[in-house]
Amino acid sequence: MVAPLKLGTRGSPLALWQANYIAELLRPVVAPRPVELVLIETHGDRDQASALSAMGGFGVFTKAIQNALLDGRADVAVHSLKDLPTIPEPRLELAAVPPRGPTGDAFVSRNHKRFDDLPPGATVGTSSLRRRAQVLNRRPDLKLLELRGNVDTRLRKLDDLGLDAIVLAEAGLARLGLADRITEILDPNWILPAVGQGAIGLECRSDDDETKQVLAQVRCESTFARVQAERAMLYALGGGCLVPIGATSKVLDGVLTVRGAVLSPDGRRRIVGTHEGLMRAPLSVGQELAGILLAEGAATECVPPMAA
Repeated sequence: MVAPLKLGTRGSPLALWQANYIAELLRPVVAPRPVELVLIETHGDRDQASALSAMGGFGVFTKAIQNALLDGRADVAVHSLKDLPTIPEPRLELAAVPPRGPTGDAFVSRNHKRFDDLPPGATVGTSSLRRRAQVLNRRPDLKLLELRGNVDTRLRKLDDLGLDAIVLAEAGLARLGLADRITEILDPNWILPAVGQGAIGLECRSDDDETKQVLAQVRCESTFARVQAERAMLYALGGGCLVPIGATSKVLDGVLTVRGAVLSPDGRRRIVGTHEGLMRAPLSVGQELAGILLAEGAATECVPPMAA
């Protein structure tokens, strides 16, 4: 009997959507070998009360799945790429990223059609330091509330807690069939997405050449270049979930363009830069953009030490 290709995933509705989507992509590639999901509970799943920043931020949704790769319970880890730390994990490799989904941040409100319509002092819920800082940069009068939980939970809290609005990823709402709840897609000129937002990362063991060859067949090269550049920028800045950093990117005629922003946690300082280069050299593009941002003041104004 042929051993199945085992995909490690979280058990949330969005994570299961992503894992099943990847399974459907891979089944014709590995047929007649079966593809199975292995559900893994992460630290972030167990602790739904603490703020992500209070939990350390790094790997709270990914470390347990990576451990399952290392001990053989899974062959492929399916990650929301924005959750995957940029610090390399020994013996593991980000082998593929399929075509990217929507990258935007969605504004959801029952009483206000646009973010700019929010009255002074309105309360907005979000689980992201990046969103918090960028919202405060644009509207320092607003009250920000820490909002944890899966997509359905956060939508329910919009009503249960009497919030004026919440902000969450467009991709999650679209993938769960909840796009009709979106009031407005926020302008990326002022609220840049998280690094890797809307992308699904497929990780495997570095010495598993067979699985790497399988994953290469579902890799979108332009998406892979974009997220590599974004992640290289983030790594060079020394950032992660504890630092408000956003990025957006595009590829056109072999040219990769990345725009990045670094903010202070209170949103008062915002440093933005854009850089472009060849799509075939994404790491250089991201690292050079980080250098631009650091030269503009990100090193002292916004980014804590690497060990933080």
